[in-house]
Amino acid sequence: MRIAVCDDCMEDALSLKKYLGGHEVSIYSDAGSLLAEAEEKNKQYDLYFLDIFIEESMSGIELAEKLYRLQEEAVICFVSTSDDFYREAYDLYAVQYLIKPVQRESVEKLLQKVQKNLAGRFGSKEKNFIYSWWGKTGAIPYGKIRYISSRGHVLSIYCTDGRIQESTGKLNDLEQQICGDTFLRCHQSFIVNIYHVESMGGSELNVAGEWIPVSRRYYAEVKKRYQKMLFEGMD
Repeated sequence: MRIAVCDDCMEDALSLKKYLGGHEVSIYSDAGSLLAEAEEKNKQYDLYFLDIFIEESMSGIELAEKLYRLQEEAVICFVSTSDDFYREAYDLYAVQYLIKPVQRESVEKLLQKVQKNLAGRFGSKEKNFIYSWWGKTGAIPYGKIRYISSRGHVLSIYCTDGRIQESTGKLNDLEQQICGDTFLRCHQSFIVNIYHVESMGGSELNVAGEWIPVSRRYYAEVKKRYQKMLFEGMD
């Protein structure tokens, strides 16, 4: 994985880096440097470790908000000397919140969680959705599909690049074919990629800013699966 560590205390940054052996790690001593590379060079990382108290002009929380605007699937872990910003961190869907001094075991568990989620999000090459539309067929990797809706015998596949690909088929048949670790039926008319769900509020799922309904029939299973993705990925 490509990992960014942003901490104005070099001793803490290097201490964390020791636990990240085998990965490509870049260290930033201030928020501005990391943000500049993200904005000007479109540089992205698989995982960000952000110190809450980076500098007076921009906190780790503020930096995370800016990174999410540039990279909606950014995976962020906050590190801090206190848990005062714990609630704010999880409101931003941080994958973890670690208290300094960071322990090796906590970092190793976090890496396992992130690698598992990345595997589910981007999948292996053989995991593709095969669509058929007006005599043409094609394949879309599971990880590039946010959700699928159905109307009659027409499926609409909403992709991460903004494309909406239509395909013939029934959602009930599709549920039997693809639902499991990555996809989840949440409504009579919708199947979602759980790894693209940003939040769950009431009876809706937030997928890239769009609210997808969750019907009473599927609510318990959807909530269970969503919570498992957030909090049980370390197993």
